[in-house]
Amino acid sequence: MSPHPIAETVASLMPRAKAELTELVAFKSVADFAQFPKSESEAAANWVANALRAEGFQDVALLDTPDGTQSVYGFLPGPEGAPTVLLYAHYDVQPPLDEAAWATPPFELTERDGRWYGRGSADCKGGVIMHLLALRALKANGGVPVSVKVIAEGSEEQGTGGLERYAEDHPDLLTADTIVIGDAGNFRVGLPTVTSTLRGMTLVRLSVDTLEGNLHSGQFGGAAPDALAALVRVLDSLRAEDGSTKVDGLTGDAVWDGLQYEEADFRKDAKVLDGVQLIGEGTVADRIWARPAVTVLGIDCPPVVGATPSVQASARALISLRVPPGVDAAEATKLLQAHLEAHTPWGARVHTEQIGQGQPFRADTTSPAYAAMAEAMGEAYPGQEMQYAGQGGSIPLCNTLAALYPRAEILLIGLSEPEAQIHAVNESVSPEELERLSVAEALFLQKYAAR
Repeated sequence: MSPHPIAETVASLMPRAKAELTELVAFKSVADFAQFPKSESEAAANWVANALRAEGFQDVALLDTPDGTQSVYGFLPGPEGAPTVLLYAHYDVQPPLDEAAWATPPFELTERDGRWYGRGSADCKGGVIMHLLALRALKANGGVPVSVKVIAEGSEEQGTGGLERYAEDHPDLLTADTIVIGDAGNFRVGLPTVTSTLRGMTLVRLSVDTLEGNLHSGQFGGAAPDALAALVRVLDSLRAEDGSTKVDGLTGDAVWDGLQYEEADFRKDAKVLDGVQLIGEGTVADRIWARPAVTVLGIDCPPVVGATPSVQASARALISLRVPPGVDAAEATKLLQAHLEAHTPWGARVHTEQIGQGQPFRADTTSPAYAAMAEAMGEAYPGQEMQYAGQGGSIPLCNTLAALYPRAEILLIGLSEPEAQIHAVNESVSPEELERLSVAEALFLQKYAAR
């Protein structure tokens, strides 16, 4: 049986895709301008805008969003009466963390052991390339059968909500019949998967103060209240003995009844050290897709190197709380702040500040778009049926779009399967996944238009 013409076209385009992803990964487009130059993000945005113009997109624009970043928009008109599909990805990336820990430079796309390594290769600059490949394949095989809008966000990883606010202020801009979010991933390489739920999240900065200034630990230690010790106490209160998240008033006993995640597979994917236990109770899928999860992202305190024998007067922490569908993120934020304040010991002065938030999301998997995607993925991955999985991460824009366009169908696909190690050192993308998912997206657009 000969390959589908769409698949043949995408295969022929893969060398170009690698070259383009190399260019895009080279931009250090971390939307934290205290760490990385804003010019790097602006250059990446311009790259995406130029790529859209080259594909014939109209109304291409760099949207200045309220958080000081830019999102890239473009519109490709389709045949008369055709539905409109919005394709989403983001060009901003997480910081590379410890660059010395990367086997190859994080901002240089490098092929190794059949994968392409580089920050953003999977999350989500690869998603930008996936959309371009799908559209090029359609143009080479009879044309794009739908009207297409593309939006490439510039601050998704920061959770600062720029595009959400912009969309709310310009509600006509992103209207579509169906929305394909290219920022998720297959459950396993080679297993076609749509993500049907996302956890929401909130970010809270916690500050603890006990003294006017640091004190000599020999002269005052033992009676002077130590702000760092108080911070450790309050952070420890966020977990039960088995490691489960424990926030006063927040329930954590929901169960996941879809695709399951075997514990041995999870340990391997998460690279858990031998002898170290997983935390929490219930199935792995319960814990990562259906229940809240707290993580301490950072602590401000003296580093070990150069530390002095002092009782600390102040300490801070940044805390992330992931919340599952069915839980309002704003309410979860209030509960988290109240918990932190109630569990701070010794009358220490405590201040909490919310600095980011996104609502959880649950898709309607009974819609026609899901039927079309199931057919498309079955053809792109011969012998495999499309699976439904949750995702523990957050894409705050999903809920904003669902609220703005309640009739739109929203699907989540992408390149962030477990081996991609997104957000970690040595992030990579499988070129085979990029190829197959681009085929799947192109076939989906054909099948969706036919419906």
